[in-house]
Amino acid sequence: MKDIEPDTNGLDKHDLKGEILTASGRRPTAQRPQKNSSFIDMLNKREIGMLKHLHFTSGDRSEMSTGFIPNCMERVASYHHKAFCGQFSQSGDVFITACQDQNIRIYDTTGNRFRQLKGVAARDVGWSVVDTAFSPDGNFVIYSSWSEFVHMVNVYGAQETHVALDLCPMDRRFCVFSLKFSEDNKEILCGANDRCAYVYDRERGERTLRVEAHEDDVNCIAFADCSSYILYSGGDDGLVKVWDRRTLSESYPKPIGVLAGHSDGITHIDSKGDGRYLISNSKDQTIKLWDIRRFSSDDAQEQTRRAVANQSWDYRWQGVPRRSQRKQQLLGDSSLMTYRGHCVLHTLIRAYFSPLFTTGQRYIITGCATGSFIVYDILTGKKVAKHKQHKSCVRDVAWHPYDNVIMTSSWDGKVGRWYYKRSEPDLVETSVSGDEGNTDTTSNTETHPQRTSGLRDRLRSALGSRSSHE
Repeated sequence: MKDIEPDTNGLDKHDLKGEILTASGRRPTAQRPQKNSSFIDMLNKREIGMLKHLHFTSGDRSEMSTGFIPNCMERVASYHHKAFCGQFSQSGDVFITACQDQNIRIYDTTGNRFRQLKGVAARDVGWSVVDTAFSPDGNFVIYSSWSEFVHMVNVYGAQETHVALDLCPMDRRFCVFSLKFSEDNKEILCGANDRCAYVYDRERGERTLRVEAHEDDVNCIAFADCSSYILYSGGDDGLVKVWDRRTLSESYPKPIGVLAGHSDGITHIDSKGDGRYLISNSKDQTIKLWDIRRFSSDDAQEQTRRAVANQSWDYRWQGVPRRSQRKQQLLGDSSLMTYRGHCVLHTLIRAYFSPLFTTGQRYIITGCATGSFIVYDILTGKKVAKHKQHKSCVRDVAWHPYDNVIMTSSWDGKVGRWYYKRSEPDLVETSVSGDEGNTDTTSNTETHPQRTSGLRDRLRSALGSRSSHE
């Protein structure tokens, strides 16, 4: 259901609004709605000294990027099976895909490349590789499936290092649905179908924590920030829970707070990275924005439990029931904002904050069961972009941390790279050549320089390198 007039009351007087306005180049104290300056306007202001600084700030960069949200797709990889995961490393120089054909493919994305660096035959795979994650230094990748092991493999080097990490679960039919490296590279956090969250210590080479976190599958987990002390988890019980490692034990698995307001299971969560805000995607067809300083009451948690218990449909096989399409709010919902207009069916579709470097995290991007990706404005709740080129569900989306590129990984077996294309008639999209019958069809080095280099060069020349003025 499209939310024509989203309710912004929760955000209008919240301090997050001022933070996002500042980070995205807008004035929090402005009395009138602000128009985004064009790229040319910003360049002219800098040349004649009208900017407060001699260089473009991060806010200026975010303001200029508003008009360049990627809107045109080229197919850079094609598989015979469903693509489940597609993620950039923290540097954005490497991209990984995981496919139901039990293969993991690692690509070099430096410059304008999309060239396969490595192919990894996944081990101990049941049904599909379900999740992947890069280590913070980008040297290793972990992946999970219907297996009691999480596997870790090196990204670089001629000799492959492929290690099985035993989580020692109690259930025989076991799957890790979500996994993450800690920022210090020492631990791996996992959420699994046995209702538990796990912590694996890489230095000790063993599982160090198993906590009964939810009343149903733990579909998603995340670290709140780089400290690795605060953890988030989301489950099929419809609740998001916040945990503190310093007080957490297997014998006393009590969260420091619970966030309630969804009426169905959580499919994905993403932290803003500041230890305060996160978003959750749900089978109730909404994304919610949360402030962990505003936990939900016991009554609100009970409302969510009742709403989830009353769900009688299976999102994997059935269409969205009419009651889930209605705009409704549970009593005690403590979320700051709700975003509607995308479709969550078939699988655990992911949603993320947009990058800080290029957008000031002013957007939310999500996959969609219709074959689209959708971009919401965090403050207004409205769609600012919806683009469809896939024939099946887009399960994962990835916005490059420093370049104006979005990647979509779809169940139609295609991986798409989205770029911005002006609407002038003299600019014609060039498709990626290749045989659709190939298992892995990718573009070669220096793909389409005539398409991307102009905008990228102008932006980089104006804004400086990713480390300049930061």
